[in-house]
Amino acid sequence: MPETWWRSGVIYQIYPRSFQDTNGDGVGDLEGVRQRLDYLVWLGVDVLWLSPFYPSPMKDFGYDVADYGNVDPLFGGLEDFDRLLTEAHERGLRIIIDLVPNHTSDQHPWFLASRHSRSDPKRDWYLWRDPAPGGGPPNNWLSHFGGSGWTWDEATQQYYYHAFLREQPDLNWRNPQVRAAIHEIMRFWLRRGVDGFRVDVISHLIKDDLFRDNPPNPDWRGHGPDITRLTQLYSANRPELHEIIGELRRVIDAFPDRVLIGEVYLPIDQLVAYYGAQNDGLHFPFNFHLLQTPWRADALGALITRYEAALPLDAQPNWVLGNHDQRRVAGRLGEAQARIAAMLLLTLRGTPTLYYGDELGIGDIIIPEDRQRDPWGRREAAFNVSRDPARTPMQWNDTIYAGFSTHEPWLPLTADHALRNVATLRSDAHSILSLHKNLLALRRRCKALHSGDCRPLDAQEQILAYERYDDRERIFILLNLGADPTHVPLPADGRLLLSTQGDRTNDSIEGAVRLRGDEGVIITASPSS
Repeated sequence: MPETWWRSGVIYQIYPRSFQDTNGDGVGDLEGVRQRLDYLVWLGVDVLWLSPFYPSPMKDFGYDVADYGNVDPLFGGLEDFDRLLTEAHERGLRIIIDLVPNHTSDQHPWFLASRHSRSDPKRDWYLWRDPAPGGGPPNNWLSHFGGSGWTWDEATQQYYYHAFLREQPDLNWRNPQVRAAIHEIMRFWLRRGVDGFRVDVISHLIKDDLFRDNPPNPDWRGHGPDITRLTQLYSANRPELHEIIGELRRVIDAFPDRVLIGEVYLPIDQLVAYYGAQNDGLHFPFNFHLLQTPWRADALGALITRYEAALPLDAQPNWVLGNHDQRRVAGRLGEAQARIAAMLLLTLRGTPTLYYGDELGIGDIIIPEDRQRDPWGRREAAFNVSRDPARTPMQWNDTIYAGFSTHEPWLPLTADHALRNVATLRSDAHSILSLHKNLLALRRRCKALHSGDCRPLDAQEQILAYERYDDRERIFILLNLGADPTHVPLPADGRLLLSTQGDRTNDSIEGAVRLRGDEGVIITASPSS
C-alpha cells in the first residue's frame, strides 16, 4: 500500500484540559498546545489527537457537546484553534480532533427543542419512548456510568435514552436529518483544515429498532460496574452501523489525505469488521487489546498473532497502551516494564497511539476525595473506575505547578513532579523520556519499523521476540517481561541499536544476546544474514 502519514506516523493524544494552561485558571487551553508544539517536534511524534474542546457544560468534561462548531471559552476561541492548526502544519504535524456523534449535551439546542414538546420537529432526533406496560423504563438498557440508561421527562411524559450521563442524551441515528447534520459538522472542520477525526464510542451510534432487552452477561460474577451485568447486544454494535460508517467515510473521502478512526472496545473478530470493505469503513479502529491482555510474553505473543491473522488484506493495524479513560501504563506495570511497553508499542507493525505524559512515566496518582472530578468515578466509587488519575496535568519543569500553570491545577500533580518532568528528564540520557525520543527517532529512521512486515521469533518463556523486516533490513525486538536475566539466541548476527535501559548502543551481537531483567533491546541485521 502507498505510504501515507497515518500509516507511517505516530499519534500523540492530548487532553487539552491537562496539557498547558496559559491564562492562569488551572485548566489547559488550545494556546497552551500551540506553545508546546516545538516539544512535540523534538519528541518526534507526527499526529496530534485533541480530545474535545467544544462548548460544553462540562458534566463529562467536554464529551457532553453543546455546540459542535465552536470552541469553549475555557479553551480559547476558533481563532486559537486556527492558529494552532496552521502552526502545527507548518511544523509537519497533523491534527485530528474528536467527533462525538453518539450523544449531545442536554443543553444542546437540538435537545432543548426535542424536549420542548412531542410535536417539535426535532423530537425524533433523540430516542424517546413511552414507559413499559407496567410503568418504569422502556427496557433494561443501562448507562455506562451506572443505573438505568433511561431518564423520565415529566413535561412530555416519556423517557429518553442516554448511554452515559443523563445530561448526555443519545442521538437517533435512524433519522436521516441527524446523519446529515453530523456530516455537515464534519465538513465544517474538514474545510478548516483538520486532518481527520477520532470518532467517540462509534460502536454505540445505532440501537435495536425494537428496543429489546439486553441479555444477562454470562461472565458476570456478581460484582463490578453496573454496565457489566448485561451484554450490550441490542444497545451497541448493531449490524446497521456499518452503513452509517460508510456514510462517514464518504464525507471524509471528499477531502484529500484525511483519516477516519473509531473508538471500538470489542473482541478482535468483531473489531476488524470496522475496517469495512472497498473503502467503506474506518481507516482503522483503535485496538485496545494491549490494555486488556495479561502482561505475559505468551499472552502478548498470542494476541499479536491473533490480531495480525484477523486483519483484512492491506488493513492498517493499530496499537494503544494508554488514553484518557485508562489507568496509566506506569501505574499498571511499574516504570521498568513501562519502558518495555514503550518499546513494544513503537516497534509493532501499524500505527501506535501514545498518550501525553506516558513518555514521562507518570504512574498512579491518589486523588483526594475533595478533588475528584470524574462523574463515573464518583457515581461508582466502590469499583475504582475513576478516570481522574489518567487526566492529571502534564509536568514540564520543577516549579511549584510543574510549569503547567501559575494556578493550582484542576487535578493534582504527581508527588515526584519536581523530578518527573520534561526539563529534568530531557537532560538525562537514560530517562524514560529519552527512551521515547530515541525509539521515535529509530522508528522514523528505519523503514522496516514504520512500514515493514512482522513475524514472531521463538523465545524463552519470559521473552517476547519478533522481527520487523523489509527487503533492505531486518530488525529484531527482544523484550524481557521478567525480572531475571537471560540469554536469547538470535537467527542472525547483528548490532544492538537501543536498550530500554539506555546504556547499550552499537554492541556487536553474535549468536545470542544477554538480556538483563526488565530489559528490551532492538538489534539490526542485514537482510541476507
